[in-house]
Amino acid sequence: MIRDLRAAVRPALRRSRTASDYDATRDPSVTSAVVDCGVYRDGKRVSEHVSPAKAMERVREEGGFAWIGLHEPTEREFAGIAQEFGLHPLAVEDAVQAHQRPKLERYDDTLFTVFKTIHYVEHAELTSTSEVVETGEVMCFTGRNFIVTVRHGGQGSLRALRHRLQQDPELLAKGPSAVLHAIADQVVDGYLAVADAVQDDIDEVEIDVFSAATSRRGGDAGRIYQLKREVLEFKRAVSPLLRPMQLLSERPMRLVDPDIQKYFRDVADHLARVNEQVLAFDDLLNSILQANLAQATVAQNEDMRKITSWAAIFAVPTMIAGIYGMNFDYMPELRWKFGYPTVLVVTVGICFAIHRGFKRNGWL
Repeated sequence: MIRDLRAAVRPALRRSRTASDYDATRDPSVTSAVVDCGVYRDGKRVSEHVSPAKAMERVREEGGFAWIGLHEPTEREFAGIAQEFGLHPLAVEDAVQAHQRPKLERYDDTLFTVFKTIHYVEHAELTSTSEVVETGEVMCFTGRNFIVTVRHGGQGSLRALRHRLQQDPELLAKGPSAVLHAIADQVVDGYLAVADAVQDDIDEVEIDVFSAATSRRGGDAGRIYQLKREVLEFKRAVSPLLRPMQLLSERPMRLVDPDIQKYFRDVADHLARVNEQVLAFDDLLNSILQANLAQATVAQNEDMRKITSWAAIFAVPTMIAGIYGMNFDYMPELRWKFGYPTVLVVTVGICFAIHRGFKRNGWL
């Protein structure tokens, strides 16, 4: 049903794109999934609104590289581009189906990289059903003279990144690997921002759990479990990316400019820091959950002690009333004039003494 909904919504979304997006109607040979396609030479964009085939034709004739951006292409929409750039069928299948694990794979003269984008979902109050993080995917096919980016999900747009790179011709002149680095850097910077926001949510839950009012009612385990699920989703995006970033920053690759490889080290350092934060989040939430459950157990024990104390107090008049209610003819003080008030005074006195004893021991 979700696929049918996407298929129905996608044409409307594409019709609503602004003029800065790629206009597929200018060239009928261009697939509708293409958001932008440009040719870059010496760090400057030298073409506007061309098809991927024409872009590669200009690259082969005049040099430079082509950057083709797509958003949620279907297998049919991607087939022509895959054939034009000689992309491996396995990588093409992963790019079309999405929901892939972050990874780095090499197919002949093409690097296939998968990034998971993370977006923090703003919420007025964290509840047991709050969505904290939203994920998407950016996949990159990096060759000698081209880079093809495939984006899935509503987040992680590369439009602003493209404009920013076009304002830095010196960096963009390094070729497709400069674009790959910029994408990796943007994704990891997004992780850092989300980590700070999630830290605020965890601090809020921690304060709530250890507050006096919440300690009495045992906190809200549902919110903690929901936050743990969202942190787990965050962890699935960050941890698998450590190895690909390590390879890009340390292992020499023909498709990665040596100068750009130095920049990948910075991205790898930031990613390692985020990974440590996410692991710390998981451990901290486990501790908060255990503390919450312990508080709930202590509160239940306190309630049971109070119930037991009051039951012991009420057992005294119940016992005395039961004894004098047995209707025997020969019972002490049965006919005594002051028997009734004496029994009441003794009963109240015993109950008061028991109450004082429980109060002194902290049971009441």
